[in-house]
Amino acid sequence: MTMLVGRKAPSFRASAVVDGGDFVDDFSLEQYIGKKHVLFYFYPLDFTFVCPTEIIAFQNRIADFEARGVQVIGCSIDSKFSHWAWLNTPQNDGGIQGVKYPLVADVNKTIATNFGVLAGAFAYNEADELVWVGNLGEDAVAYRGLFLIDKDGIVRHQVVNDMPLGRNIDEALRMIDALQFFEEKGEVCPANWEKGKDGMNATAEGVANYLAHH
Repeated sequence: MTMLVGRKAPSFRASAVVDGGDFVDDFSLEQYIGKKHVLFYFYPLDFTFVCPTEIIAFQNRIADFEARGVQVIGCSIDSKFSHWAWLNTPQNDGGIQGVKYPLVADVNKTIATNFGVLAGAFAYNEADELVWVGNLGEDAVAYRGLFLIDKDGIVRHQVVNDMPLGRNIDEALRMIDALQFFEEKGEVCPANWEKGKDGMNATAEGVANYLAHH
């Protein structure tokens, strides 16, 4: 896995579906630089089982992300047409109808590769044939990677789950709150910090003072 924290998020231009059904053929993260924080996450495939629970869970909390000035963006290796079909399938039928935030189409798998979440790699075998070598036999899809990107385009938080392990939306929001608290106050966030709790100064005295009162 590529460690991107503290580094510029890899740039890309790709097709995406926005607003639940509109195609954009030149979608990029650059449009948010200087304007919004971005929560960019990968999921393995459309029309699967854990994935819709996550995608819909993000949509159900979209007002919480928007209140924090955060743009949520999903991405998988499916085509824009697959995204569109899934977005137009009712949730009762296994679809994700009602999801409005962008879903990026990483058909060439270059975005997942550059973000370090593709579950394996292509390699040549002894017969000089290009074959897919999956980690633990996984298909050529992305792990459940999540990246919190600040307004300067720098990755400040990343977490990657294996395929069976769905993410926690509250934890994603907690990390956004922590980053924005640090950006505003200049204080760091100790273990189990939540919005509304005290931060601390990143000094020996600050740590001692915090521990003495908590």
